[in-house]
Amino acid sequence: MNLQQLCNDVVELAADVANYIRKEREGLQWENVEKKGKHNFVTHVDKGSEERIVKALKKMLPESGFIAEEGTSDEKGEVFNWVIDPIDGTTNFIHGSPPYSISIALMQGDDVVLGVIYEISSSECFSGYLGSKVMLNGKPVNVSSTTSVADSLIGTGFPYSAYDRLNQFMKTMEYFFYNSHGVRRLGSAAMDLAYVASGRYDAFYEYNLNPWDVAAGAFLVELAGGKVGDFKGGNNYLFGKEIVASNGIIFNEFQKAVGQIMNI
Repeated sequence: MNLQQLCNDVVELAADVANYIRKEREGLQWENVEKKGKHNFVTHVDKGSEERIVKALKKMLPESGFIAEEGTSDEKGEVFNWVIDPIDGTTNFIHGSPPYSISIALMQGDDVVLGVIYEISSSECFSGYLGSKVMLNGKPVNVSSTTSVADSLIGTGFPYSAYDRLNQFMKTMEYFFYNSHGVRRLGSAAMDLAYVASGRYDAFYEYNLNPWDVAAGAFLVELAGGKVGDFKGGNNYLFGKEIVASNGIIFNEFQKAVGQIMNI
């Protein structure tokens, strides 16, 4: 399997699906929005995008299976599985407030080997595959060289469910308000991680996430020289519903700060 060619093909696919999403956004009405849960929305555009992505990826890699947010395919591959979020940041998308992105990752066994994140409004594409550099619209990017949390710009996401941990989460934000350059919230975990991978953010953390939210982004962070883990200091971020990511230099300091508060 030629990962370089496959990555190029996935980038082209993401750009094509982004065009579909832009066109559909123009006529989107609130009556076309469905609720999957409190503050958790889905539209026909999410579903239509996922169908297009699944169909194309199946042609690229016929033996592959899928882990996809909208459940377009529940087929599992013995070796290869695509992890797909057709629109990460659906609430942003509904309101016409960027960013919202397409996130596609390929797993070989338990390891991610390819990741593509395409921000639809700006046409920014972050991509990479095992052994490559991380590319942003064809130019290589890396994580930042910031050496302390105090000098860091930090990304996070607000939970739309699982409010049982909200008090601890608010304490983490208060801590970073005082002890960093600031906290930002984009509304798309995939984009938050892409920002860490490209050096725009120095670190990111969030809880109550799913594999399709983080698979591509976490892979790109590590590929760009960063480090990813969970709140407890382990490595269960893909299916463990919590993630910390940083440029690597500040990872231990950052993870300790998040973990001590969130795991009280």
